[in-house]
Amino acid sequence: MMLDKYRTLRQMASKEIIIKKSRFIGYGKPVESEAEAVAFIEEIKKQHWNATHNCSAYMVGERDEFQKQSDDGEPSGTAGKPILEVIKHQGLKNVVIVVTRYFGGIMLGAGGLIRAYTDGAVAAIEAAEPVQYTLHREIIVDVDYTWYGKLENELHARGVKVGETNFTDRVILTCLPEAPDAERFVAWMTDVTQGQAIITAGETKYEMEAE
Repeated sequence: MMLDKYRTLRQMASKEIIIKKSRFIGYGKPVESEAEAVAFIEEIKKQHWNATHNCSAYMVGERDEFQKQSDDGEPSGTAGKPILEVIKHQGLKNVVIVVTRYFGGIMLGAGGLIRAYTDGAVAAIEAAEPVQYTLHREIIVDVDYTWYGKLENELHARGVKVGETNFTDRVILTCLPEAPDAERFVAWMTDVTQGQAIITAGETKYEMEAE
């Protein structure tokens, strides 16, 4: 069962913030698997081998079945848990966040650390840009040229995404209604074209939506 919609990150990105002379560098990345999340954490640890801490959290899987957090030497519950809470609060899936800290000489205390790692995670997410993916079903509509203008107008008015359009001896449009609406879309398209279109269902795929 695929999700109708989910939020994740657009790209790997990072952002640095300074809190009481400590440097906190937040890294965010979209991932497809737990193994990819773990590999990214290791990569950041190698890159910042001399950092005081490389704290992290990830949430992966359709039902968020893979979740892990690491305080990496910070007091228990002050780093990994706040990072994971930010991921949950923002409703993100398939993401990993690492917040690297270079200690600046001033102790932050438990409350200060929780706020700092929360801010580091938020900075990472902002830099990596949250995006929404929506599941669409390809519906291929094959019509005579006489229908093309009407179809364009109707699809535009209904706000249906259209992928590839091929012009041969007929017009073949790849329409991308949201997956749960696919059957209703086929019925509507049959009605609009008065049964004159050859309509076939293609594959389901995720498309990035603007937030």
